[in-house]
Amino acid sequence: MAAGKPKKEKIFHPQSRKAAQVERAQLRKSKIVEAQAKKVKRAFSAIDKYLFFFHAIPPESEKEALTLEELHELVRDVWLCRHDVALEEERKARRIGRPKSTKEMNLEFMKEREAEEYRTGLELPDITHPTNVALFRKWDQSALEYIDLLRFIRINSQDPTAVVVSRSGKHESLKLAAANEMAIDS
Repeated sequence: MAAGKPKKEKIFHPQSRKAAQVERAQLRKSKIVEAQAKKVKRAFSAIDKYLFFFHAIPPESEKEALTLEELHELVRDVWLCRHDVALEEERKARRIGRPKSTKEMNLEFMKEREAEEYRTGLELPDITHPTNVALFRKWDQSALEYIDLLRFIRINSQDPTAVVVSRSGKHESLKLAAANEMAIDS
């Protein structure tokens, strides 16, 4: 073979075993790429949620943590209403008799889904626990792995006084705080 000639691509018979093997490998690669894209999309939606509550933490100079009542007000009055302006703009931009835009339908779906999640139980970082808030403040706002160290609670709109610790947190300071609380309770 001469140095200047490009290498020919092998062509297989469509019903050959080699063609089926190449096709399976290609399908496997496309499924992996698709799964990675879905994983990244889920991670971004989770990070958006955590970022919202990260920015909702009061400054250290004001207070250590929110009360449960303040947390419910935050979710009800800010979290659930954050898309209202964009939704209203989409409704105003639509002419009479025209179908809803994709963006408007997505915003409505997201708002309904979040309201239902809050009604049945919304899981979020515990910003009512001072130790957890101190850890949450140290988050660099991009590493999703750090979030696993935090304590999470589940709150719902049906019973605003109920709090369920859904994840106790993996950080050592949270484990020490939990042990101290257990010692005080006993």
